[in-house]
Amino acid sequence: MSKTDEIDDSTAPLIEHLAELRTRLIHSVLAFIVGMVICFTVATPVFNFLTAPLCEVLAESGQDCALIFISPQEGFFVAIKISFLGGFILAFPYIGFQMWRFVAPGLYKSEKGAFLPFLVASPFMFLLGASFAFYVVTPLAYDFFLGFQQFGSGGEAVTSEEVNQGLSVVFQGSAQEYLNLTIKFIVAFGLCFQLPVLLTLMGKAGLVSAEGLGSVRKYAVVAILVLAALVTPPDVITQIILFVVVYGLYEVSIFLVRRVEAKREAKLRAEGYYDDDEEMETHPDDPVAADAEDGKGT
Repeated sequence: MSKTDEIDDSTAPLIEHLAELRTRLIHSVLAFIVGMVICFTVATPVFNFLTAPLCEVLAESGQDCALIFISPQEGFFVAIKISFLGGFILAFPYIGFQMWRFVAPGLYKSEKGAFLPFLVASPFMFLLGASFAFYVVTPLAYDFFLGFQQFGSGGEAVTSEEVNQGLSVVFQGSAQEYLNLTIKFIVAFGLCFQLPVLLTLMGKAGLVSAEGLGSVRKYAVVAILVLAALVTPPDVITQIILFVVVYGLYEVSIFLVRRVEAKREAKLRAEGYYDDDEEMETHPDDPVAADAEDGKGT
């Protein structure tokens, strides 16, 4: 066999993998487009559902729930943004399935069993984070924002006494601005809830350890504070909520990684690959290891 033939044979699997990847990407894009079309046809009911937190806050203040379009094209772009978000959510299970079909042939049976739960947990955690943002964080944020306006005459004639007390301000928000802020909340919390999935998967692969995550805890606190300041509006309440939630998820991740390490150690010990003597030599100051060593000597 000539050298040219060897090169051609080595490039054939790469071409096959690229062709397979192209097919999976095409299927994913088509699923996303179908999801977008479906969501575009029901954009108005979806938008009405997304305005529920705002309407509840306004109803408690005695004001009608109404948003306005400040430009002729704003309604169209609102429908497009709803279609993008809804299309991605609808198509995500199918996109995840296509990803699995692409990587599964290159995995061992044990690797498939380890990777599949994370593929299922990822959309679940995203939906959990999005639900937490929509039903808990968003109402608190809008209640905080709208608490700075004064409700009074509501468009009626303002008397001199009311002028002395302060001008009545009525909320008339932009539909696009409201949607942008709500989507920002949903996406930010949905992605932050992926933290346990990501760190546990990295722990499964041996890229991180529970001890290492615990040792950089103070740096993680600073990083989470910066993240909370970047992805949330400039109000303290929302930033504190995001910080508490993400830091809690970080601690949960350390616990899950520790469990993964314990299971890995138990498996290696059962198969005879784990040497207790090497562990005691590595940690000579460990009192438990020292006691075990003394017991062996006696």
